Amino acid sequence: MSEVLIFTHVAYCPPGHLGQVLRQRGIAYREVRVDQGELAAVDLSRARAVAIMGGPMSVNDALPWLADEDMALRDLLAREVPLLGHCLGGQLLAKALGAPVQRMPYTESGWQPLTRSAGAEYNPWLAHLPETFEMFQWHGDSFAIPEGAQPLLRSPWCDNQAFAWGERVLALQGHPEMTEALIREWLDDWHHLLDEHQPSQQSRAQMLVSLNQRVSVLNRVAEGFYLHWLRQAGLICA
Repeated sequence: MSEVLIFTHVAYCPPGHLGQVLRQRGIAYREVRVDQGELAAVDLSRARAVAIMGGPMSVNDALPWLADEDMALRDLLAREVPLLGHCLGGQLLAKALGAPVQRMPYTESGWQPLTRSAGAEYNPWLAHLPETFEMFQWHGDSFAIPEGAQPLLRSPWCDNQAFAWGERVLALQGHPEMTEALIREWLDDWHHLLDEHQPSQQSRAQMLVSLNQRVSVLNRVAEGFYLHWLRQAGLICA
């Protein structure tokens, strides 16, 4: 049986809303904790679609399992398996495609406005989106755009928020997978890392304003990405 795989790297960066979308459509998936060595037991040749989630580490860290994941992603890219990267996952895709990932001089966090990059008006990954919309952010690294990829989105604090590589690969710098519970968990456990005096960051209080409504809108943004990804894999009809 073919598989949908979700690569995760830490317990508090789960599939989130992506898992909900898959379960609602009766699509089975396998979560693979790459940081715990689970990738070694996965038969990548059976993968129909792969999503890569976030994590606190950098793609440039000297972790053996990151090197294993890089090799796996290069194999999946060569076989044109539909891939969808979230934050660290997007950075891992950029690295696997030969683009550098570098530390930014600040952290971008909270609800940030995204707009389309020049030339991205008709890209099918963005067909469901308005010209400007919000996405939840929490990152200190940023990817460059790989050679041959199309830049898709930008924010005031990060020019490279997303790129498409061919028709089947989407790399995102932000976190469309967030649920209300997951945002509250992050803010309860990690709010001490925030610095609201930096203009690129929001305070805990700012992130919680109209949270239910904002997450509802974010879910619809995410679903457009996820359904296009599943269509590219032939797992749902157009």
